[in-house]
Amino acid sequence: MTATAVQKPTGSGTAPGPAGPRAHRRRPPVGTALSLGTAVLYLSLIVLIPLAAVVWRSTDGGWDTFWRAVRTPDAWAALELTVGASLVVALINVVMGTVIAWVLERDKFPGKSVVDTLIDLPFALPTIVAGLVLLALYGTNSPLHINIAYTRFSVGVALLFVTLPFVVRTVQPVLRELDRDMEQAAYSLGASPATTFRRIILPNLAPAMISGAGLAFTRAIAEYGSTNLLTGSIPFETQVSAVNIFGRIESDDTTSAAAISTVLLVVAFVVLIGLDLFQRWSARRG
Repeated sequence: MTATAVQKPTGSGTAPGPAGPRAHRRRPPVGTALSLGTAVLYLSLIVLIPLAAVVWRSTDGGWDTFWRAVRTPDAWAALELTVGASLVVALINVVMGTVIAWVLERDKFPGKSVVDTLIDLPFALPTIVAGLVLLALYGTNSPLHINIAYTRFSVGVALLFVTLPFVVRTVQPVLRELDRDMEQAAYSLGASPATTFRRIILPNLAPAMISGAGLAFTRAIAEYGSTNLLTGSIPFETQVSAVNIFGRIESDDTTSAAAISTVLLVVAFVVLIGLDLFQRWSARRG
């Protein structure tokens, strides 16, 4: 008998080399690629392309025209009022929103679920309706005999109303998940409630408080409906940027309206980037 030689298979088709499995692992699943493409397309159509169109329209006449539109007295006064009032409102809501979140999470009282539901009312209520409610409550015919309508103070009240839920709903989950054993240990070691709050609770709540304040600020600089009714939108006095932009659009001056909108967009973008960097820094520190 003659021995039959067994021929070993050659070529790359039968014996996978080391590069084969790695190449296979690197190939993304079809479903993942499809969902990613759909998400990017939707985000582009709804957010990125419209924002890019606003920025492009703002430079129709060049950068000189852009800055002239932004630096006109009424536009600049509206920007100063908008940014300044939004900062004050964000700071107030950091304190009061945290207090409300604390009460809702740590205290028990009749009607707690109703109050917790009412916190979300500014989310659901159209802002023009919010302005009407505030005008009826704090206007010339106020049942409380408090008339703040058409004053700069009314700008802050309107912005406080629409931005309060951002801080409350950002702080609440963190407060709910906070380890109570750490607080009890501090109390057992003789720490006062103020010291315990300052050394244990506040450091854990600070990232959520700052995030909520940033979201409240970016929401406040875009507010239109409630401020338009309650403040009367008096130029150089109570007119915010959103109302100023709308007035320019009505006057068919879309280029200057886009320029002012771009400034607000840049301010909001810087704040959101700062929040993201702060959250990453907080995550690294544990």
